[in-house]
Amino acid sequence: MADKQKKVLFISSVGGHLTQLMQLKPLFEKYDYYLVTEKTIVTKDMAKEHPMSFLVYGARNYPLSYLFKFSYNVLKSLGIFLKKRPDVVVTTGVHTSVPMCYIAKLFRKKVVFIESFAKTSSPTLSGKLVYPIADLFVVQWETMLEHYPKAVHGGSIY
Repeated sequence: MADKQKKVLFISSVGGHLTQLMQLKPLFEKYDYYLVTEKTIVTKDMAKEHPMSFLVYGARNYPLSYLFKFSYNVLKSLGIFLKKRPDVVVTTGVHTSVPMCYIAKLFRKKVVFIESFAKTSSPTLSGKLVYPIADLFVVQWETMLEHYPKAVHGGSIY
């Protein structure tokens, strides 16, 4: 049964993380959902099909500009959170999603983190940062339970 009253914010960086997040598309119709990702040529077209907001794309290989973009994205994430007031934040990660997860916890909302399919033997930095605050932490490979003992092995979302 659908729970359209429950607001779920899905967030990830672009690329493989967004591809994994979009594997959860069947959940979109069950909830009052909202998407957040980085703005690129590819993601702009997604706004025609989904309710969403964009953060600034920032590659970490340019540390100075990344620092400014990340700071801007933290503030923008707070604005999006306050406007949308989600009950749950679901993410497949990376740096774009970490501030939103902490903002959600600050407001006593649920956080669901799905560790990357690409990570079979070592954790991501975003996974390590969100693991302590996640209400549900899902790994796609059983070997990752060694790094995240309280995680749930959910199998592949592909």
